Amino acid sequence: MLEQNSQITEHKDAEGKFSIALPIGTFKTVFEQNDVFVQSCCGRIYNQDGLIPGTLRIFEKEADVVVDWKPLDDNFDSTNIPCAGKDSSSVVEWSLTPKERISQGIEHQLSYEAEWDMVNTVSFKKKHCSNGDSSCPFSNQTKSSFQFCLADLSLIKQDKEDIVWTCLVFCLKDDVPLPAVKCHHDVGMQLIECLERYVVLHESEGDAKILLVTLPKRSSQSFEHFLDESAFGLIQIDVAQRLNVHRREPLSPTEWLNSMDLEGRILNVDRMKQIIFKGGVCHALRKEVWKFLLKYFPWNSTKEERINIQKTKTDEYFRMKLQWKSVSAEQEDRNTRFKDYKSLIEKDVNRTDRTNTFYEGTDNPSLILLHDILMTYCMYDFDLGYVQGMSDLLSPVLYVMENEVDAFWCFVSYMDEMHQNFEEQMQGLKMQLIQLSTLLRLLDSAFCSYLESQDSGYLYFCFRWLLIRFKREFSFNDILRMWEVMWTGLPCKNFHLLICCAILESEKPNIMDQNYGFNEILKHINELSMKLDVDDVLCKAEAICLQVMKCKELPQEVHEILGMKSCNNITKNLELSEKESIDSRSSRNSVHQNASVPLISANGRSDTAAFTTTRLTN
Repeated sequence: MLEQNSQITEHKDAEGKFSIALPIGTFKTVFEQNDVFVQSCCGRIYNQDGLIPGTLRIFEKEADVVVDWKPLDDNFDSTNIPCAGKDSSSVVEWSLTPKERISQGIEHQLSYEAEWDMVNTVSFKKKHCSNGDSSCPFSNQTKSSFQFCLADLSLIKQDKEDIVWTCLVFCLKDDVPLPAVKCHHDVGMQLIECLERYVVLHESEGDAKILLVTLPKRSSQSFEHFLDESAFGLIQIDVAQRLNVHRREPLSPTEWLNSMDLEGRILNVDRMKQIIFKGGVCHALRKEVWKFLLKYFPWNSTKEERINIQKTKTDEYFRMKLQWKSVSAEQEDRNTRFKDYKSLIEKDVNRTDRTNTFYEGTDNPSLILLHDILMTYCMYDFDLGYVQGMSDLLSPVLYVMENEVDAFWCFVSYMDEMHQNFEEQMQGLKMQLIQLSTLLRLLDSAFCSYLESQDSGYLYFCFRWLLIRFKREFSFNDILRMWEVMWTGLPCKNFHLLICCAILESEKPNIMDQNYGFNEILKHINELSMKLDVDDVLCKAEAICLQVMKCKELPQEVHEILGMKSCNNITKNLELSEKESIDSRSSRNSVHQNASVPLISANGRSDTAAFTTTRLTN
């Protein structure tokens, strides 16, 4: 967006105002976001009682790129600042007005914890600033603005105290102190991505929380490189060709027992995974089947081998548990990281799935197990330790296993898959957002273009979906079904991204017809929580997968994302198998006696012998 720029001549003055001199002319705004806060006293980075709301902009001016922050209200009165309260778990939650508190309702407060709200949609109550003395460097509006050239930026200090708030401190080359900037994590990610268009950001060797800034502009690993529409040519998928797929009943005890030989080995692993993919597992079997899905037990192991595995893993678990149990108070005081892990785990355990009967109430032994497993995981992987959100991944696993040791090792396996989501720079999450953008553009380029026009093209509103695999989007029972389906690795690699596409496709009419903007899109996506139907979403995601695999020409990126080897071979096999399936359905004796279409396995091949319940319908 090109704008006419008034003359800016301010410099750093005695009152602490920062700006640069720019001539009159036009400039292009490349980033603009409201609800970006600075601290009223720059020395108190984590004090929630001194936050000033404002607008952060990045704009291009001739050869310069300028970062600018100003309060939202030109007549801002610093004696009135946002009043933040804290809940019983010491998690910051903005105070709501009485009207909003009524409209939210008790049910919302129980099911939707404040730290997971990715959009700041509440109104602020205001109170008099207790720190508003004359010595405060940001005691009025003119003292709280700042502006600098990106070429003068030396480094960025970033801190993620939790998965909602990101704190950024910009440090200039002349050591000019700037106030700490605080914003929602998705906004922080978008800001960093914008800066990476112009400078190279790389971690300091001594501190991963410090990003060193160097010129010139990086070659291109930004989102724009991956989202270049020219990479897709004229390839489009005809939605009319999408198959109408159906799900079957969950895996039954009889089917499970019949799948084993006399020594307890699973005879046909591929077929078993396909049954689980199409229908999930009945709850009575989950405790046993999940150990295979989560690689705790090898699929080809015998009953005797599995008993020995449990004995070995039990000894290993309690050795690690003893390590943190034996840490004295004096040792803990000298180990800051251990102390921080322990404190955060205690907070999160007390607010994880507390409405579920398995975890509700005080002095619940399940909470002790949840705590102990997470603490032991810190000993297993001390470099990663504990990051907020990991308790959400463990909770369903412990609920199903009802055993400390089994739950721990199943959780370890799940974390092996999810590890990159919780690393400091969250590179795994960033890559998944890039891949999701690639798939969504292939499926619906018009919808992608609309999202980009609303500054939502990076899909940061899907952050929570990817971070904890839809844990907060579906009911507790539905997420058990969702996860066991995804753990099969079928019908393709990164199936969870197609689940995202299925949800977004269903919400496209609401978003586009009502012309939602950036904040409305975020709010709408957040409010889908607990309103999604798991079977409907899985059916649609599977249909999208089959549709993509039938496409004769696909970009190389899509082949790599979905793990497809030869799309032409897949299409031929699909067409042949569908014909064979329809021709033979009258003589086929399947459990539900439905005409079957083969599932596509994780390596992208068609298995004509596989049991499925997919059928072509009008």
